[in-house]
Amino acid sequence: GEPAMTTSTPDPVAERIGPTARALDVAAQDEAARRAFVDARLAQALTPDTAVEVALVQQPGLQAKLAELGIAEADLVQTGRLRNPMFVYSNKRGGGIVDIERALMINVASLVTMPLALDLEKQRFEQAKLVAASEVVESAAAVRRAWVRAVAAQERLAYDEQVLASAEAAGELARRLAEAGNLSPLARMREQAFRADAAAGLARARHDALAGRERLARLLGQPDADARLKLPARLPDPPAAPLVSAVVEQAAMDRRLDVQVAKADTEAVARALGLTRATRFVNVLEVGYANTSTTGEARQNGYEIEVELPLFDFGDAKLARAEARYRQALARTADVALAARAEVREAYSAYRTSWELAKLYRDEVVPLRKRISEEMLLRYNGMLSSVFELLADARVQAASVAAAIEANRDYWLAENELQLALAGRSSPALAAASRAAARPAESAGGH
Repeated sequence: GEPAMTTSTPDPVAERIGPTARALDVAAQDEAARRAFVDARLAQALTPDTAVEVALVQQPGLQAKLAELGIAEADLVQTGRLRNPMFVYSNKRGGGIVDIERALMINVASLVTMPLALDLEKQRFEQAKLVAASEVVESAAAVRRAWVRAVAAQERLAYDEQVLASAEAAGELARRLAEAGNLSPLARMREQAFRADAAAGLARARHDALAGRERLARLLGQPDADARLKLPARLPDPPAAPLVSAVVEQAAMDRRLDVQVAKADTEAVARALGLTRATRFVNVLEVGYANTSTTGEARQNGYEIEVELPLFDFGDAKLARAEARYRQALARTADVALAARAEVREAYSAYRTSWELAKLYRDEVVPLRKRISEEMLLRYNGMLSSVFELLADARVQAASVAAAIEANRDYWLAENELQLALAGRSSPALAAASRAAARPAESAGGH
């Protein structure tokens, strides 16, 4: 029977991006439903999950990529249909004689090889689903990455505004002390330099915050990063315990999309090789009914057969090409598996290092700097330390908090990259497999 057209979401997507995959079903609905879905999520502060959902519903680039799945499904349905028969008619007149010929031709070769071709196209469709899933996973990871950077940039902007306010207060104090003759020119210049550095840092932070919002808005399919794009005030803290490396590597081998795509490509080539051998010599075979009518004579009935004779091309080159393509696919699969393990180990190392640094800043560095500042303030109030020591400590504390914000951002970026490495990142092998999935059957050695 002929395959039925469907519009279902590829299963690998739900396995890798979780509940956010439901947004793909909303994307297939009418404009009003999509707008209501997006408005409900933009009304609240965006989380990584709701940001991904908005992108899946209205990001044009992602929708264009998902259209490839529909194209592959249409190819599958087309393969399950017989080629249209050909009707040949000729009418010849001369010398008072009318010679009419009629013929109905059916491509028998396509009928014989249809089960093999359909099986091959089903394999290509499954491969296309994996490629489409990889596009969704990549897009979801890009949205999460942009969300982390945008929130961290906004958090850094808020803190740099506080730093500049403190620097301006310190500069004003330094000016008054200098006018009273209680501050050396060198010490005053240090405070002026601190204020200038704080102003420069704030200018960069403002641009980073704007760029982060614009990048996120673009990935969400929003026309601009307007006031509707609400973000939380800060990133969440890292979890209490990191993932275990042994579990991570095994999960990658079970779930990596590029490994599965490479395997599917190898299986498709193997099936195409079988199809090539089945149609090596019978490249064209047409069978049909024919009759001829001539004026004054009885109609002549019969049949015609057209076959391409392998006098010059015996199909050896086609077969050799398919076998070389199969060996290439095997080597690519092995290469992808090796690269996958290396990528996961590298991503886990970055993840674990970032987790340890973020935890160090959160649990030790920042609390310690806070206690030092509190002690310095007590000593200053008790006249046991000078205002200069208090100002110098404020500069060190500002640098520590800024480093802590960056460490927390780096952890969540590394966590996102690890999840992407577990699901299957885009790679040259994956791109090659994607092209293979889109390639017509005959290029793999088919009929």
